[in-house]
Amino acid sequence: MAFVRPRQLALSALNTLEDSLQFPNRYLEQAFRQASHLNERDRAFTIHLVQGVLRWRLRLDWIIQQTVRFPFKKIRYPVLNILRLALYQVLFMNRVPESAAVNEAVKQVKIIESNHVARFVNGILRNICREKQQIRFPDKERDSVHFLSVFHSYPVWLVEKWIKEMGIDSAESMLAAGNRIPSLVLRTNTMKIDRKNLMRRLESEGVRGKTASFSPEGITVEGLRCPIDQLNAFREGLFQVQSESAQICSHLLLPKSGERILDVCAGLGGKSTHMAQCMNNRGEILGLDTNRYRLLRLAKSARRLGMNCVYAVAADAGRPPFRMSGRLFDRILIDAPCSALGTISRHPDIKWVRNEQDIRRLSLLQKKILRRAAPLLRNGGRMLYVTCTTSPEENDEVIAEFLEKNRKMALIDLRNHVPEWGLPLIDDHGFFRTFPHIHGMDGFFGALLARDG
Repeated sequence: MAFVRPRQLALSALNTLEDSLQFPNRYLEQAFRQASHLNERDRAFTIHLVQGVLRWRLRLDWIIQQTVRFPFKKIRYPVLNILRLALYQVLFMNRVPESAAVNEAVKQVKIIESNHVARFVNGILRNICREKQQIRFPDKERDSVHFLSVFHSYPVWLVEKWIKEMGIDSAESMLAAGNRIPSLVLRTNTMKIDRKNLMRRLESEGVRGKTASFSPEGITVEGLRCPIDQLNAFREGLFQVQSESAQICSHLLLPKSGERILDVCAGLGGKSTHMAQCMNNRGEILGLDTNRYRLLRLAKSARRLGMNCVYAVAADAGRPPFRMSGRLFDRILIDAPCSALGTISRHPDIKWVRNEQDIRRLSLLQKKILRRAAPLLRNGGRMLYVTCTTSPEENDEVIAEFLEKNRKMALIDLRNHVPEWGLPLIDDHGFFRTFPHIHGMDGFFGALLARDG
């Protein structure tokens, strides 16, 4: 990649989302591999800009819209993204001088537009800089949905959905929690080291950490000054990056040494390798996924962590025929494809790439996967259904319909199943359920099922 500055790379990532709905983090991963001239500070700044604009995009657009004197829709999206980037720096990044943010924006516009447009951008941004303490938002009393949508920067349909599901006060807390920059969480590889000694190892490499709120292997990282994969502790396979909610899932399924496990939607393999850890690397775990890149990452992680009981398998659980070898499985994990509304703080682009139709489409896919996986479970076996969304259509309603149509399957009340540390994460129906604004972690749902006969 030719010499590129952080702000230009951030702009390219945002434009990519507009062009193809490609996730910006994937674009940046590829770009960073090619942009060897960027140091770690430049890369961190680029990510901060992209994530920040995506997190606050609707509020930024509202402010721009209040300033321009012509229809907002007439601003071409490359220019709009330049405005968003500059405005995010002005409003949310105290260490960036306003003049630097504005001047860089004007330089970016001159590359793609005429001097007339550059003057327009310069005027808009300088006007906002002068008036930023007088910014007005929609009236909360007259139209609470509009206010919450603009102020917290979420699409109206999602604000309305959360108000309907949890009430306006809890919905607003959920909106605010989704805008917080999340902590990095690690999972101790207890096959090689315990959590206390891992924290000491990390500290020797300049990384501070504290124990996670719930997960017995979890460490919340502070003071990371380099890419995580450059740490010796990472290269030695002493930990895996994994959110706390995701770590808890393996403790719900509780795989045992020697068992045969199916991970239906394995992804990058975080849960597959955690289950192997719980089994002390004894048994067999088949990690299924449709994506070759994710399967390669899964296999690489398993090797680094020293887990040779995990096998990456290319298969699509959502399409027939979905068959495995004649043997049945002792336990099945279904980490279902979902709207991921519980992970917005980690992936703010979800706000803009998801819609209500996605939830209906995904719920149908989730039901298909459950229906096709169930016959692969042995009598007495257990199956865990997990999503990283708070949407009832993808959670409770999927399980209710599945149980109604599969009389040989029964719901296990997780209140009678989890360790004591996990009880605050189980609701009155026996489901695993976490919320960002309540538990300080990604919003997850989990239901444990058993085959009886």
